[in-house]
Amino acid sequence: MSIIENMKPELVWKQFDEIRKIPRCSKHEEKIREYLLDFADKHGFDAKTDEVKNVVIKKDAAKGMENKPIVVLQSHMDMVCEKNSDVDFDFSKDPITLKVEGDILTADGTTLGADDGIGIAASLAILEDTSLSLGPIEALFTVDEETGLTGAFALGSDMLDGKI
Repeated sequence: MSIIENMKPELVWKQFDEIRKIPRCSKHEEKIREYLLDFADKHGFDAKTDEVKNVVIKKDAAKGMENKPIVVLQSHMDMVCEKNSDVDFDFSKDPITLKVEGDILTADGTTLGADDGIGIAASLAILEDTSLSLGPIEALFTVDEETGLTGAFALGSDMLDGKI
């Protein structure tokens, strides 16, 4: 049983629990990119990547919401990969170990990856939640935010249709 199993909103924390297992240091976002593209395929969403490997997943509007403007949700795939000197941890393969201290979720001797794992999780939860009646969504996941904003600066001009 995961320590975040009963946290709310459930879909966000379910996604975060999966994301924390995926290596995603800056300039090494291959596995999280694969996860995002698999998520899109599994849910029947259109997805595409650009030259620098940013990902956009598009969700059509709910019935009756087709005339609403497209909303863009943005987060970045990479995380700060730091650990305490006494911790044996390999960010290229080891999952983040979560722990709760009081009412605070943290990691055991490493960075948590909530910057921006929680942003990814929230976007995926919105995409996944069939109970929401929303206009069209474009979820943008950029690369290398932590060490240079590479994905944001090099975003392909054809990646987004939304302006909000």
